This record gives sequence, structure tokens and C-alpha cells, in this order.
Amino acid sequence: MTAAAPPDPHTRRHLTWAGCFNVRDLGGLGHHTPGAFVRADSVEKLTADGWAAAHAHGVRTVLDLRNDDELGTDAAPRPDGITTVHLPLDGIEDTAFWEPWFTDWRWGTPLYYRPFLDHFPERVAATAEALAAAAPGGVAFHCAAGRDRTGIVSLLLLSLAGATPEEIAADYALSEERMTPVFTAVGRGEEVTEQAAAYRTHATTPYAEMLKVARWFDAAAYLAAAGVPEATVAALRARATGQPQG
Repeated sequence: MTAAAPPDPHTRRHLTWAGCFNVRDLGGLGHHTPGAFVRADSVEKLTADGWAAAHAHGVRTVLDLRNDDELGTDAAPRPDGITTVHLPLDGIEDTAFWEPWFTDWRWGTPLYYRPFLDHFPERVAATAEALAAAAPGGVAFHCAAGRDRTGIVSLLLLSLAGATPEEIAADYALSEERMTPVFTAVGRGEEVTEQAAAYRTHATTPYAEMLKVARWFDAAAYLAAAGVPEATVAALRARATGQPQG
């Protein structure tokens, strides 16, 4: 019997940014301070009101984790004062790694997280360095659906901020209820059904799989092994927690 996600006391972290469907602040998990980092689905769908809400929330940097071929046209202009950094996380050109994960839809689940983290430490390290170096203000990071690439970055940030594995897994599981509108909006609603079938095939759930990864992962140790300087790790932790570097 697989673990079910417990009720999340932080569902108020969901943010309403017109044009997006899966946006939430990481604040309140572990020692994570509100406003520091926001996870989202593709912000290029934001309307003018959506961008205004993001700016009002304090976002000053957007980190786009998508691949080059996923980039499209913004639905509305990005406000002055918001800097966009494009840093693809996937390494999708490494077909030898990715092809096995696409065969049965495991690519959209935490089933691939640990192999990915083992295989691509340099890409995760580059993402951590970009987050630490962002201009003052909040950072919104996103992929297409705000679930898996965004989920890996959330795992990193929440681990650094002292969130429990249960908190990290529950946060990941919150995305599942948002996937139908996310994929329906881009004409790919069938992917929700396919992903649910993958979980049934492997007799697991989003919460259960993310819990396994979160119990294994130690962000500070991982980044150190990936060659990220200690000062950069400290700066990223301080940014996430709102605490001065010590």
C-alpha cells in the first residue's frame, strides 16, 4: 500500500497569477521565508494582470528551466524591473539518458529524479549558482507545467531551508490537482491520463515517490560534491531562509 499525501497546512501558498494554473510560494516550508522563491508553470502565459500580480509579490527575477524548443511568445509584456534568465535544466540532448524514461511516461514523475540527479550534477549546480546570483528580490522559477523540473529545483531549495521530507513530498503532490488545467490549456489533456496510468503501473503515488527522493537527498552535500563553492551554498540558503549568512 503506497503512502498518501497528508493534508497540507500551507495550501494558502497557492498564488493567483492570471494565465498560470500552478503557482505557489515556498514560504512556510521548513525555514523558507515567504516571497523568496516561487514555483510556477510557464509564465509566458501570464496576462498583464498576471504579471502585475507577480511583480506585486516581489518577483524581480524569472528563471526559465525549459528547453530551447519549448520557448514561445509571451501573452503579455513582462514588466520593467523583472529580469529573465533562461537556463535549461533537462539536458534533453542526452538521448541515451532520456529515451528509457519516455517509454512508459516515467519522465513526468519523481521515479526519474534520483537517476537524473546522479547523472546531471553539473546542470543542477549551474541552476543553484544562478539562483544564488539573482538580483535582489523574489525569484520565480518555472518549466512548462511547474511540476518536475520545477520540482527538482524546489527539492533543492526546500532541502537547504530545512524542510522535512514529508513537507517536500506534500508540496510536490499539490501540483497533481493542477495538471488538468495546465495541460488542457495547451491541448495536451491526454497526458494527465497517461501519467496517472504510469503511477498505477508502478503501484505508487506522486507523494510516495517524492518522499523516497526527499529522504535520500541532502542538498548541501549534493552541491558540495557537484563543485558548488561553500560560499554559494551559504548564499542560497540565506536567500531561501531570509537569514544573514553565518
